[in-house]
Amino acid sequence: MATEYERKRLENIRRNDEMMAALNVRAKASSLLSAATATKRSRDESKSFKKKKPKPATTPTVIRKSLRTRGLNPDSGGLPDGFSDFRMGSQITHHKPPSPKKQSPRLLAPLPFDSAYEGDGSYTPLVDTLLGVESKSCRGNLVKGEIGSVKDENESPMVSTRSTSRVSKVFVKKEEPDDSFSDCVKKEFDIPVKPEKIEFEDGFDQDLLSLEPHNVARVVPGRIFVVKFLPCQNVKMVAAGDKLGNVGFWNLDCENKEDNDGIYLFTPHSAPVSSIVFQQNSLSKVITSSYDGLIRLMDVEKSVFDLVYSTDEAIFSLSQRPNDEQSLYFCEDYGMFNIWDLRAGKSVFHWELHEQRINSIDFNPLNPHVMATSSTDATACLWDLRSMGAKKPKTLTTLNHSRAVHSAYFSPSGLLLATTSLDNFIGILSGSNFENTYKIYHNNNTSRWISKFRGVWGWDDSYIYVGNLSKKIDVINPKLKRTVMELHNPLMKAIPCRIHCHPYNVGTLAGSTAGGQVYVWTAK
Repeated sequence: MATEYERKRLENIRRNDEMMAALNVRAKASSLLSAATATKRSRDESKSFKKKKPKPATTPTVIRKSLRTRGLNPDSGGLPDGFSDFRMGSQITHHKPPSPKKQSPRLLAPLPFDSAYEGDGSYTPLVDTLLGVESKSCRGNLVKGEIGSVKDENESPMVSTRSTSRVSKVFVKKEEPDDSFSDCVKKEFDIPVKPEKIEFEDGFDQDLLSLEPHNVARVVPGRIFVVKFLPCQNVKMVAAGDKLGNVGFWNLDCENKEDNDGIYLFTPHSAPVSSIVFQQNSLSKVITSSYDGLIRLMDVEKSVFDLVYSTDEAIFSLSQRPNDEQSLYFCEDYGMFNIWDLRAGKSVFHWELHEQRINSIDFNPLNPHVMATSSTDATACLWDLRSMGAKKPKTLTTLNHSRAVHSAYFSPSGLLLATTSLDNFIGILSGSNFENTYKIYHNNNTSRWISKFRGVWGWDDSYIYVGNLSKKIDVINPKLKRTVMELHNPLMKAIPCRIHCHPYNVGTLAGSTAGGQVYVWTAK
């Protein structure tokens, strides 16, 4: 016979079961479990690089035996003559032999593709694609007509206003002339100037950008430091460099899942990759720089990563001037700026431009002699390469921030400059001599695990794109001096720290994360 306690316990169990049945808890728990399983399955099936499977070890196990058991004489001659061990009243001193110098893991020699390739499968499709791009014209037209020029609505003579490295469909509308700007540019740059306003041909609506599931992939295994589009209109390809020294290529046009989802992973460096530059007139050649002090030239035709330059100091930034593919402009160590001649294989100029490291180098598309640098010393500076022969070059303009400046980029027209600093401001420089400055507030305080934000210009001077800590991309209007829009999508599950806009396809934008993922937004 059940006791009163047991009867009360059974009554409580029955009442709880009725309550659970009324709330339908068990059905909801099973549905949540199935949803979690489906999410995990979809995550496993997403695009990602595939590494080589390690080969099983073939070296036989060696059993260690002493020289005595093997019947061999000792390999030491014993203690030296006159050796004494002073244990009473003095301390025993052991003299350690000098430790061998630590060898660098860098390979100071050309690196074949077979040795650098880390992907599972073949890199032949990548080689065929880049060589195919080389054999045909794939650069988009800036406007109706020739490349690298803009045309006004009344068929007036063409005025070169932009470099072919940043191209989109734009045209010029005449405005009232600005005499001060025209006179200054004529005097400073000695080129004809026409007052103009660059706008998109059909009007570009930011709401037309969308993110699709097939445009999301993990391209490299580590935190991405740099992401770049292949400057080609017909082939949609992204290159990314990460903290581990990997360089990954993702061909978004590849639809064959057996072909690594179009992702090819190489390891040409042993430290973070700081820059990726596609040769302007030879897209099958890609230049990479790294914190390991190496600059390599990826020659697809020869299937090798050639060694261009090596130093014991880290290389933090690298760039090429428009229409000058035979020179490299890069920063090594702390504030040292170097110009390297690829044909001669030697340094042409060497200056100390900043007190701390230089984080970015950019050239004005209107006048390639004008260069912008950003530095950890909390400054962004403008320089004229034609007047830097002195030992201590003088800046044209300096913008001061209160903390490190991680980028300084010219707008597509070359009339504006945007800086990004850890002091939570986007700096804007404008005017005939970039004398007008103002700052726009933006939260740039990323953690140590996320690459620092770098605001980049879109396809004209209207918008700046920069990462958002809420897993979004902020769109900033420099005229309104505020954020006017946010790009967000449930597919973007991490903070897009580094961004690049396609130089030829308007509306194509790539955001990269600390987990190696790349999200490509496209026009609807």
